[in-house]
Amino acid sequence: FVHASDTLWELAAEEVRKAEDEEEQSLHQRTVFFLGSKGGVRPKIFFFARDEPPKATLALEYTFGRRARGHNTLKDIAHLWELGGGDSLSDLVQIPVTPQSFSVVLVLDLSKPNFLWATATKLLQIVRMLMDKACSSSQRTGIPLTFRKDHPDRELTDPLPVPLLIIGSKYDLFQDFESERRKIICKTLRFLAHYYGGSLIFTSNRSDTMMSKTRMFVNHLAFGTEGGKSLCTDPSKPLMVPAGMDSLSLIGSPSTMDVDIGTLHARSALDLWKKVFEKIFPSENTSEHKELKDPAKDPQYSELVIDSMRAQKDQELNQYKRNMSKSWRDLDLES
Repeated sequence: FVHASDTLWELAAEEVRKAEDEEEQSLHQRTVFFLGSKGGVRPKIFFFARDEPPKATLALEYTFGRRARGHNTLKDIAHLWELGGGDSLSDLVQIPVTPQSFSVVLVLDLSKPNFLWATATKLLQIVRMLMDKACSSSQRTGIPLTFRKDHPDRELTDPLPVPLLIIGSKYDLFQDFESERRKIICKTLRFLAHYYGGSLIFTSNRSDTMMSKTRMFVNHLAFGTEGGKSLCTDPSKPLMVPAGMDSLSLIGSPSTMDVDIGTLHARSALDLWKKVFEKIFPSENTSEHKELKDPAKDPQYSELVIDSMRAQKDQELNQYKRNMSKSWRDLDLES
């Protein structure tokens, strides 16, 4: 039914509004949050097949991707957030966390094993804390479980309430490590991925094959496409372990080398793996991370001209403060 007072323009505008509403309702929108080792979080590499190397992430950045479900159909949207700076800017994690259609991609630099444990566990603990705040018990219903009800490790692990993918980057450097050290890192990352209910894959941006497999896992989180189903746990090859396909019995006990597990006092399985791993790969001093909390002091963002001007202005400001302090002390105030 059309009112006589309705103009052709008003009718057209109403049709456009209806079409936009229908399109918005039919679109599938997901959020994928990338975080991890300093210099290793680059969703533009893992998500988009591009030739040019992307610039390093500055603090918290946002981009998006679209994918059509079929020919002449609506495109689903993936919202991509990336946190740079390793765990030094972890306070920003809370910005993109939402309970709906949210997943986490943790990128770890395999070439720097002394940072692996601290970076992984700190960031995953922060994500868990923020998800607990963002998700009520009713909102968590419908989130797919990593382990089936009869899985033997169901009560021995503590999966995140959202899908998780752990990417071990720079495999081209990692493969040159001594065999026993590679084996220790592989087993430890398998344990972490299994404990937190995530998938694990090793990759290198120098290998098209490995990058293609990695994009399959990422696209699964972003668009719900077919995920990787192949399993590779051989430490002499790039690992690929989809969530739920590993087990504590297959992973085995921590690789100890010269470490006597009996001398370690651990409160839990997670704590035991931490103590064993850090006996072999001691965590680096984190004082540098605390000092670089301010991105302006981070050398990866250095700009010679701007930094020299900033240093000059800082000197002028300090001189101004000293002059002002001196002038106030010289004042002869009346009583």
